[in-house]
Amino acid sequence: MKLYPLTFKPIIKERIWGGTKLNTFLNKEIAIENAGESWELSSVPNDISVVNNGVLSGKNLNEVIALNPEALLGKEVVEKFGSEFPLLFKFLDANKDLSVQLHPNDELAKVRHNSFGKTEMWYVMQADKDSRIIVGFKENSNQKEYLSHLENNTIVSLLNEIPVQAGDVFLLETGTIHAIGSGIVIAEIQQTSDNTYRIYDWDRVDAHGNSRELHTELALEAINYNVVHSRINYTLKSNERNTCVKNTYFTTNVISLVSYFMWKKNKESFTVLMCTEGDFSIHLNKEVFRYKKGDTVLIPAELDAFELHGKATILEISI
Repeated sequence: MKLYPLTFKPIIKERIWGGTKLNTFLNKEIAIENAGESWELSSVPNDISVVNNGVLSGKNLNEVIALNPEALLGKEVVEKFGSEFPLLFKFLDANKDLSVQLHPNDELAKVRHNSFGKTEMWYVMQADKDSRIIVGFKENSNQKEYLSHLENNTIVSLLNEIPVQAGDVFLLETGTIHAIGSGIVIAEIQQTSDNTYRIYDWDRVDAHGNSRELHTELALEAINYNVVHSRINYTLKSNERNTCVKNTYFTTNVISLVSYFMWKKNKESFTVLMCTEGDFSIHLNKEVFRYKKGDTVLIPAELDAFELHGKATILEISI
């Protein structure tokens, strides 16, 4: 079967900290209150994305991969991960502060959860005035100091708060304590994993008076107690790939499209395009595929050249 650019039905997640911007800012169809996350492309068990365009509509991501793993994922990806889709793509609306949390590395995650770890990156799409995030410690700490502040409910005083604005990029290595603050919409790229260790939740409770589970003991061995430098500085030249993150797990480029870009790559990896502003179209073999802000597109590895037209900011992610 000849593959083509694939879009998927968003999986909307209700969250205690969610809001309405997934609908008002990103044009997602929302049928729940407090929509916090739109899982754009996922192979997490019980949350596997389903194609919503073209002849493959109705098939889930795993079924599409099974048709021809190398054509969709790419030779290098198949050699490394088999038929497993290694990344998870989301949009998040933080109407309220997210919990203070961290994620285990590959080694801990394998032993404890039989899964990948969770290295992730954030691209800030929109931020209200005075919005901030929490990333790591203000100064190098240790387990004893951390536990003391955790027990005294003063853990936030140890942590580094950073003001943010649209276009900011942060790479969150495993073990880094972090939280997205209120008033922020983020595009998130991460390893395929849903393992989160929540350490503090602002003392809030749900409608029934219940607080969410904390993972104090699990977190202790996973935390990086040293200062981290997570903000990524990058250049932004029009109609070019501007690399902002490149690591073992994924490479993310920002394409500032102002007119036309001849898109080419090798066939070693799939590519995902996330439109964070504006709109654009893909011109491929006399066909035109149109996208707007909030759309996420999976480009099969076998598609190695096409034209991009429009005015948009696009995140381009590959392995």
